[in-house]
Amino acid sequence: MAPSVCKVTTKSTPSLVERASPAVEWVGHSFFWRVWERLLEVEFIDRSIAIAGKAFVSFFPLVIVITAFVPSSIRNAMTTTLVHRLGIAGAARVQVRDAFSNPDAIKRATGFVGLFFTFVFATSFTTALQRMFLRIWRRPTGGTLMGYARCALWLVGFLLFMTCLGALRTVLGSSRLGLAVFVVLSLAGSILVWTTTAWLMLQTQVRFVALLSSGVLCGVLLSGYAVAAPYWMPSQITSEQSQFGIFGIALALITWLSGAAACILIAATAGVTAVEDVGLLGRISRFGTTDLLREGAAPALPAPLPRTLASTLSGRR
Repeated sequence: MAPSVCKVTTKSTPSLVERASPAVEWVGHSFFWRVWERLLEVEFIDRSIAIAGKAFVSFFPLVIVITAFVPSSIRNAMTTTLVHRLGIAGAARVQVRDAFSNPDAIKRATGFVGLFFTFVFATSFTTALQRMFLRIWRRPTGGTLMGYARCALWLVGFLLFMTCLGALRTVLGSSRLGLAVFVVLSLAGSILVWTTTAWLMLQTQVRFVALLSSGVLCGVLLSGYAVAAPYWMPSQITSEQSQFGIFGIALALITWLSGAAACILIAATAGVTAVEDVGLLGRISRFGTTDLLREGAAPALPAPLPRTLASTLSGRR
């Protein structure tokens, strides 16, 4: 009789990658991963630095020139907002205030023609901001006269917002109650301003209520960023100034502006990702509206091919 042969079957043990696959797929479909994908789509690091640079070379000069043509009370209010939002203290605060302390010399050097061209040049910052919002929302671009008028209107409105913040801080004082009231009112104002900003930059083609989520996130992030600035900005200015002199202050300001631009970009990206969600998050973020675009608005541009976390880790699209 032929000897019997025993066959032993071994059960293969799943690899680490296979065991982690469900968790990887879950993360890949999560809200945070979708926000990250959208940030990569808009090249958020490059765009944040570009917006910060535009703000430094065009928006700041506009503020300095504008304050020379307005009453001293408005000039002081705008200066107060700047130094507190930027977290500037010590010698740097004195130098910033000195830049606003000689309005007559600035008016003589600028004139009304120079004021006009400074304002026009400052619109390069608003157009960069507009391109950012359009790309985040995948909206078609198209420069129209009305679009440039909206950008100019935003500049005027934002300067008024800065003035109101400074005046409010002066009126409420530095008591605990005054600071608490100021924080609440400034946060509410910031939410309204950044919701309106997105609405104008998107050429009013997206419904205002659909932009409230972005406005809330942007207001909270920027307010928190301003609160944190006094804890790190003075040492940053001191370090940069000791290395590069007066240019160090400029480098520190660009650093602050880059962080602020990143806050705006992250908030706008998270906001549009939230309102486009098909689940509970989307229903809450849309505040009851079903159509994100107003009637007659151009359709959105096609989205890029989706990429899962698993394909990213493996290097495949």
